[in-house]
Amino acid sequence: MPVIRLRYDELETLTGVGIERIKERLPLLCADIERLEADYVDVEFPPNRPDLFSVEGVARALRQFLDIEPGLRSYKLERSGIEMVIEPSVLDVRPYIVCGVVRNVQFDSQGIESLMLLQEHLHRGLGRNRRNVSVGVHDLGKVKPPFRYLAVEPSFSFVPLDYEEEMSMAEILERHPKGIDYRYILEGKAQYPLILDSDGNVLSFPPIINGELTRVTESTRDLFIDVTGLNEHVSIALNIIAYALAERGGVIQSVTLRSPIEGGKKAKQTPDFEPARMDVSVEEVVSLLGIDLHAEDCKKCCERMGLGAEVKPGGLLEVQIPAYRYDILHPWDIIEDIAIGYGYDRITPVIPGTMGIGEVHPMEERKIAVRAIMTGLGYLEVLTFTLTSERKQFGLMKRSGREVEKVTVASPISTEHTMLRSSILPNLLEILSINTHRDLPQRIFEVGQVLLKFEERYMLAAVSTHAHANFAEVKSVVEAVLKELGMADTTVVDSEDGAFLDGRRADIIHGNQPIGVFGELHPEVILNFGLEHPVVGFEMDIGNSNAGKRGDK
Repeated sequence: MPVIRLRYDELETLTGVGIERIKERLPLLCADIERLEADYVDVEFPPNRPDLFSVEGVARALRQFLDIEPGLRSYKLERSGIEMVIEPSVLDVRPYIVCGVVRNVQFDSQGIESLMLLQEHLHRGLGRNRRNVSVGVHDLGKVKPPFRYLAVEPSFSFVPLDYEEEMSMAEILERHPKGIDYRYILEGKAQYPLILDSDGNVLSFPPIINGELTRVTESTRDLFIDVTGLNEHVSIALNIIAYALAERGGVIQSVTLRSPIEGGKKAKQTPDFEPARMDVSVEEVVSLLGIDLHAEDCKKCCERMGLGAEVKPGGLLEVQIPAYRYDILHPWDIIEDIAIGYGYDRITPVIPGTMGIGEVHPMEERKIAVRAIMTGLGYLEVLTFTLTSERKQFGLMKRSGREVEKVTVASPISTEHTMLRSSILPNLLEILSINTHRDLPQRIFEVGQVLLKFEERYMLAAVSTHAHANFAEVKSVVEAVLKELGMADTTVVDSEDGAFLDGRRADIIHGNQPIGVFGELHPEVILNFGLEHPVVGFEMDIGNSNAGKRGDK
């Protein structure tokens, strides 16, 4: 989840509340305080609340929550008279775009930093690492409207942000740090998206980089914001940024978008601050929360969460949802906000009247036994992520991956987290690579879940690295583990696992089924992970239904 740095002086200025009061009440907004320093606090917010990813958004929420300015926050939205013409060429490349103008901003270094960090948090969360949503912020005074959104050939050149020389768009994807990081988004595209002003100056090459011409500085007074992407979340991102800048005194103005539909005659104004509306039953609120609340109580709770609310006949509450909230999809989401507005600290815990009898799951007992065995053999337990990548699981391990039915992530936020792991060994080698500066020997293990053939399996994996690590060492460890687990009827046969050295590798067979592999890691695998010394390791299924349990349990 995103961690937001909130400086005390900015919080106090934007809220009008002392920092000690803020520290006391902030956790009740479902925020986890990560660290408290002399002049700032780092706070973790849930990923479904991107409107809180800036000091401005947090200050607004605090003023509402503390009854300083409760209720729906509204801002006057003027028309800028500026147009953005969307050309047909871009619709097959990156079809969604919304824009806005913010005038009379007063920036200092902290204000610019807050805006840039909000932009990056939106890119990672709402934008799925810029794939679905990317934001461009520009100095409006340096360009001339109207603007055009189109697709051009990769040979088109301009000066990208942080550079002084012109580069073609193809060169930016090969040489610019941002181009290298995000070029995968445009992979396979014959043309690339571009935003130009009426003189042909480049504002943005979305979702990669802005032009150097429109760099925002402390002298910037008027901003032009573009948000492009692949879905309607572009509007949420624009609203969040516009509301944040309005908190700093900016005047929000809309931009006219002219699309190629109906010959360019169809137009709309963005941003759109019109709140959504939803009815909530007070009876359902009481039923779900177990708190005796009246309609007026629910109304006040909604207002503490920045929602508008009106009591209607028949025990209903008509709730107005601000344009920067995209997490409210169901009346129950509003009921959750009512609970937060009421105050979790005011809710008295009650022990359930129905008694239950619990017991340890057999697999948990087995994992406890495995941990005791491995620590007794001198190994240190680690925990690693279940999300990984094809590169780590197969490429670096000299495994083809063809025999594995991979479970991939539909919209990964990083190239390092594209699938669920089918093996734990690569994760352990990565841990060794991070600790090359530590003394040897290093012996680590993990007991955890993998997905094989779309089934969840519980595996034990371990590695050992030092100058004299060899096949005999890992074979003796595997034999000890199998003996302690009561799996004496296992056999070993030659293995063809490419991650291990030919002639120094073996498969573990139990009940005529392969349940694991062990041996000396292949030198190429060792070098792929940046290691210098021999590494031995094994991985085995500890959830086999035919496997016996530890004899001394």
